[in-house]
Amino acid sequence: MKKITRKAAIIVAMLLSTSIPYSEQAHAISTDNAVVLATSLNVRIEPAQQSRIVGSLSYGTIVSVTGESYGWAKISSGKMSGWVAGHYLKQTDNSTTISKAVSPSSKQGGTSGKSIGTVQADALRMRKGPGLDQGIVRVLPMNMSVEIIGQQSDWLQIRTSSGETGWVSGSYIGKQQKTGSISSPSQATSSKYAGKPGLKGKIIVIDAGHGGSDVGAIGTKFGTLEKTVNLQTASKLAANLRQKGAVVVMTRTGADQNPALHDRVEISEAKGADAFISIHYNSSPKNVNGTLTFFYSDQKDKPLAHAIEARLGQVYGSKSNGISFGDYHVLRENDQPSVLLELGFLTDAKDEALVRTADYQQRSTDAIVKGLADYFGD
Repeated sequence: MKKITRKAAIIVAMLLSTSIPYSEQAHAISTDNAVVLATSLNVRIEPAQQSRIVGSLSYGTIVSVTGESYGWAKISSGKMSGWVAGHYLKQTDNSTTISKAVSPSSKQGGTSGKSIGTVQADALRMRKGPGLDQGIVRVLPMNMSVEIIGQQSDWLQIRTSSGETGWVSGSYIGKQQKTGSISSPSQATSSKYAGKPGLKGKIIVIDAGHGGSDVGAIGTKFGTLEKTVNLQTASKLAANLRQKGAVVVMTRTGADQNPALHDRVEISEAKGADAFISIHYNSSPKNVNGTLTFFYSDQKDKPLAHAIEARLGQVYGSKSNGISFGDYHVLRENDQPSVLLELGFLTDAKDEALVRTADYQQRSTDAIVKGLADYFGD
């Protein structure tokens, strides 16, 4: 057995401290390669959340790890180098090819008698057991083929081409026919998982903006406090989503609460949110009204922004000002799909009178839920 270097030992310690278990920790580590397990992992110039982002790495990218600092890993990949959150990396052997480490084998030889499925979600979490409360083993990419080896209620036990086993929601696995063609869940009429995935089981983090001593914008006619209508709307949205079977997490539930921005992001990432929705109401010295949907990442956030904005534009009594790039902390620092919604201008008398009503807040949340359903393919 080769002697473990100090650098390799640091890497092992870093990986063992993460919430993503590594099934091959038993044998000696003689490499400093790792694979990215986030759909879009920010690379920063220093090992700190507030540090400047120098680039991003996509799921499955192989990186060289050269250092560690309090949960941050110093990496290099091609011409890019910097620091990333260590819990989004998984160590891989030098002897393991990239295709084996991050993608299924294109050959399914010897699969006679096996039940093969394909992942029908952008990033499907494989868990230790059949339940959302179970730890995440790894994240599976869209179209990855897996072997189905067991079932419990709506959960499937699967095995990847690299031999890892775990549990996934059966709603996101399309069955493969004996001819080799892949059917989506909606086409697999013989399966109990027929129908599109929709909102059931999706983890949605709802962020009611501001709170506590930070009241946000103040209405010019009625003195409406933004923090109040933010929480009212967020609570209605949470109830609406739970009725649809979504798993909802709120960053704050009380008027006196005001979590730090980095804490709001940490909740999103710790929960592995399928979507992060930050609720706000706007203000402007200009004579403007209507809704506005902000996104940060074209790849990660923009599709979600488009889906929700399209539905908000149909809400009676308000107009949509479209979507716009927003360099906001809760979007910029968030590795999960995220949007910040401005649902009306408190500085406009008509908007302020409208957004104070329970009816408008309910219609807005109905639109957001429809937008999320569109985004997830319901």
